[in-house]
Amino acid sequence: MRIDVCGVGIDNVTMDEAVARAMELLRGSETAYAVTPNAEIVWEAMHDPALRDLINEAALVLPDGAGVVLGARILGTPLKEKVAGIDFAGRLMAAMAQSGHKLYLLGSKPGVAEEAARRCVEKYPGLQICGTADGYFQDEGPVVEAINASGADAVFVCLGAPKQERFMKAHQQELHAHFLIGLGGSLDGFAGNVKRAPEWMIRCNLEWLYRLVKEPRRLGRMMRLPKFILAVRKEARRRK
Repeated sequence: MRIDVCGVGIDNVTMDEAVARAMELLRGSETAYAVTPNAEIVWEAMHDPALRDLINEAALVLPDGAGVVLGARILGTPLKEKVAGIDFAGRLMAAMAQSGHKLYLLGSKPGVAEEAARRCVEKYPGLQICGTADGYFQDEGPVVEAINASGADAVFVCLGAPKQERFMKAHQQELHAHFLIGLGGSLDGFAGNVKRAPEWMIRCNLEWLYRLVKEPRRLGRMMRLPKFILAVRKEARRRK
């Protein structure tokens, strides 16, 4: 079931349900893509019909952020829980290590995907990472060819929104991998270049504050959150 948050459909799933659904898609016969919108991305999608369509056409739309969960609650249609993309990716890699599916890592600066692969293979014994590539490319054709040649079953597309969503949709029919997912800057986290907030801050939905303190330049982007909440409150009044 999808929850309508100002025109953007968010799947109402727990982490366990999201991973189970991803594994179903991995075993499917077609290529499906998943997205992980936070409140900033939903705000952008509210003003960009093309981005909104890219999100709504995804096979799996995860509520990646406390802002999206709060927005759904304000609208009177609460989501089961936040399903952060980076946590979901970790759980999916653990499942893939058991199932034998192959993973390709795409994105970030040169060398980051390779380091992320090294660390992830150590953390998830049995995980098969069959290829990596950075996100600094102009021609997408050779990237698609490399992914197909690798025999990947899944691809973590970490190009940032909306570039990653556009890439997945544009090449959905060409790629042989069965599951693609846009994960923003997750590779930097897996590579150890970016530290996540302490567990207590994550539990209290304060990860955004930790990131803002660590990266003050994010303030401009963070200002979309209060704008999003105001828009959600307005929508809630309209629906009554």
